[in-house]
Amino acid sequence: MLSRRNAMRAMAMSAFAVPALDAEAAHSLTGGDPWARANRVAARVRGPRFPRRRFDIRDYGAVGDGVTDCTAAIRSAIGACHEAGGGHVDVPEGRYLTGAVRLLSDVDLHVAAGARLLFSTDPKAYLPLVLTRFEGVELYNYAPLIYAYGQRNIAVTGSGVLDGQADNDHWWPWKGSDSYGWEPGEPRQAEARAALFAQAEEGAPVERRVYGEGGYLRPSFIQPYRCRNVLIEGVTIVNSPMWEIHPTLSENVLVQNVTVETHGPNNDGCNPESSRMVVIRGCTFDTGDDCIAIKSGRNADGRRVNVPSEYIVVEGCTFRDGHGGMTIGSEMSGGVREVFIRDCAMSSPNLNIALRFKTNSVRGGFVEGFHARNLEIGQVGGAVIDVDFFYEEGPGHGFNPAVGGIDVRDVTVRTAKRALNLRGYADAPIRGVTLTDVDFGATATPSVAEHVESLVLRNVIANGEPLIVP
Repeated sequence: MLSRRNAMRAMAMSAFAVPALDAEAAHSLTGGDPWARANRVAARVRGPRFPRRRFDIRDYGAVGDGVTDCTAAIRSAIGACHEAGGGHVDVPEGRYLTGAVRLLSDVDLHVAAGARLLFSTDPKAYLPLVLTRFEGVELYNYAPLIYAYGQRNIAVTGSGVLDGQADNDHWWPWKGSDSYGWEPGEPRQAEARAALFAQAEEGAPVERRVYGEGGYLRPSFIQPYRCRNVLIEGVTIVNSPMWEIHPTLSENVLVQNVTVETHGPNNDGCNPESSRMVVIRGCTFDTGDDCIAIKSGRNADGRRVNVPSEYIVVEGCTFRDGHGGMTIGSEMSGGVREVFIRDCAMSSPNLNIALRFKTNSVRGGFVEGFHARNLEIGQVGGAVIDVDFFYEEGPGHGFNPAVGGIDVRDVTVRTAKRALNLRGYADAPIRGVTLTDVDFGATATPSVAEHVESLVLRNVIANGEPLIVP
């Protein structure tokens, strides 16, 4: 299932850093007005173009009856497209049952209107194991439902539906929560998750972190791993086992006009992890966890890989249910820099926090440069802006985070429990939060600002009065 040769090859590749930006790109993304930098990122990140060749999966044996296993047909179509020099693999109208889909360079998997890819609920359909990340830690595990490793110019497009078929009988019970169908005595992820995290802290080689069957660690839905030039456009994603769109150690990623509607455990909408030059545009997120969460590895393993997420633009998106709307963390040990969000709308009684930063002294990491403007926020259940160093383990573990350079402007809010919840450490304060032209609307409780250096408020009001932060 996992040969030593393949394990060593993947281990060697996993140790490589993402290549440095070319000199022209690096120069264009430093200094000056931050929104000019955002414009340059948005202009540089474009979806790959593909030859006009088309490969209909029905020509390779696929049957759209929702019952026939089309895994081999889809893989054959992708292989033929790749070998021909690239093009489009067409999933036409119908219901197509499949196991793991493996994308190859120069292939666009195009899911047409009226098409629904139904992903098998049998975990064996996601073997053999692949190199992946689970909650920010590298391991060998079940393949993500759609996976690519080390490929260039890949896409998932169309207006069809990707259905993971996860529910309280499949995948979700592995969370170990009775609210997602788990009952005492049934399989759960807790033991394998703890073992994996312990291996990472001990520095165990990734080739020894082999899980899959018997581990109950759920796969992500779409994961380009160490890929360049990635497009995910137009599709609707429902019923995911875990994280939805998870570009990892990848560069030049465009996620555009995607709808995510899935409310299972850890059902984050889009999680760029240790990736750079990412644009998320025109998407709708209605999720069971954070809508967007930018990550860069967890704890010792994140520091080992040591690749930040950087140069990320989020624009024109709609955020509904979720723990956080625009989130950084908690797996951010490799750091995050230069994140921009603009022209977005957020509102739901089930949206806990609008702009969320979560870390602690085990995660560590840094945030350098977070820029937000032109946000319309309706209803938020908790704080509008939450910077929390006390997430889970809290202080006292030796890896204090460094968070600063947060600039938020031109924001309107209708109702929220609290405008600000900013909680740093005495020995590692939050450094640099500037709010300009922000109306927090009606708030129910006072703001919190503990251990914050340089909190600047310019024309900031709540409940119709200038915001006062104790």
